[in-house]
Amino acid sequence: MGRFALSIKRHEAGGFFVFLLETRREVSVWLFYQDKCADTKMEKSLDRKLARILKDRSCNDFILADAKDGDMAYGLSAPGLSPENYASEFKFKTLDEYRAQIREVVKQGLVDIVLMSASTSEVLTLKEGLFENTPITPAIRANDASDIWLAGQGAIYGAVPSRPFRTADLDHALCGHAGCSKSEIAAKKGADLGLYSITFNNDLDRDYEALEAYKEFRIEAERKGFRHFLEVFSPNAPVNPIEDVPKFVSDHIARTLAGVTTAARPIFLKIPYYGPKAMEALVRYDSSLVVGILGGSAGTTLDAFQMLYDAKKYGARVALYGRKINNADHQLTFITYLRAIADGQAWPMEAVKAYHADLQKLKIKPKRSLEDDLRTTVQSLSYNNSSTVSMTGADKSESSDSKTNAALASAQAKKFFVRNYFKDSEEKQDATKKQFTKTPDFSKMTQQEKLQWNLERIRRSM
Repeated sequence: MGRFALSIKRHEAGGFFVFLLETRREVSVWLFYQDKCADTKMEKSLDRKLARILKDRSCNDFILADAKDGDMAYGLSAPGLSPENYASEFKFKTLDEYRAQIREVVKQGLVDIVLMSASTSEVLTLKEGLFENTPITPAIRANDASDIWLAGQGAIYGAVPSRPFRTADLDHALCGHAGCSKSEIAAKKGADLGLYSITFNNDLDRDYEALEAYKEFRIEAERKGFRHFLEVFSPNAPVNPIEDVPKFVSDHIARTLAGVTTAARPIFLKIPYYGPKAMEALVRYDSSLVVGILGGSAGTTLDAFQMLYDAKKYGARVALYGRKINNADHQLTFITYLRAIADGQAWPMEAVKAYHADLQKLKIKPKRSLEDDLRTTVQSLSYNNSSTVSMTGADKSESSDSKTNAALASAQAKKFFVRNYFKDSEEKQDATKKQFTKTPDFSKMTQQEKLQWNLERIRRSM
């Protein structure tokens, strides 16, 4: 065929055969035709990648998720600041705008999972069929433990040990109403994947309660064909000091899942990125566990890109970014570079520079200058900012894990006064109880006295 010889490559996607014809003149032509005998339901990239990762841990596959479930935690501020926001006032986007952004992310097609509240999933998954014939998997936040109850000015739920709670109903996520039939579940019109979160606080009663709730969830989820991934936060209000938080979290994950057989196990984990040593230890421990990271607070663009790069380097195969994506100057461009880094096609610092160049082309003024965005900052690893740690590109040795432990210990110490107050001497407790029965005069109380009064009120209700 001389200079017009063709190289033909065949691909399959969603019931379509795609042929790529490449000539020696580097002209490419795509030809499409539908296979009418094929099932037109597109394979989800999550399922394909999980299978490959479990078969070969060294493969390059990486699962990326956009966590748009903030309305389960933050209330009105969840969608993020509106472009019409001014320094003198806080104006937030609406829930409709939040959902419109999800539609754009799905249309872009670069993430593997979109995590939502059950109510948002009802609108987008069940009513609109947004995820049909796309490679993206819809997921819901299946529980909302008290450590993410952050809506409402002055709320202190995040400052006391987490308690289990579930607003979402699995049937409603699967089919939109209670009592789904087997055929409705099999049709997979709704979301059959959810995030379940748990927070251990080194407290027998609270941790026992959390594990009992998780067991009940697993049993129900298995019966209904509902898959889940497990999120484990850093202790949000530990009762007793924890010398090594990363090891505490990893040990609790290993112990918790030791009694869970394949049918009920999470398909992957979502945990804070504590550094190389902690990540490698957990990944090495159990080859059947796919370990992922949570994004934490927004931080700089380099924070987000470097964390993803480092986590993958040391064994993570999943990243769920919520605030980091939602607070980006341009979410779709931000996701483009997250995907490039996840797939090994870009380096963090170069990606930051390219991201800013793209913002300039889009005529978007970034929140930070390029110089500031190339810096690393102290980031929160939890919803309520109770655990903070600095994650930098230099975190490549055991010393970085020591720094992580020190930072977590410092943040932990700031929380102890909450629980230490509850464990005070009986004499002081009795005195406080007598004082509590009186109607307080808040105008004559110091800030600390007001806090103690509220803590005693909470303790009495526990």
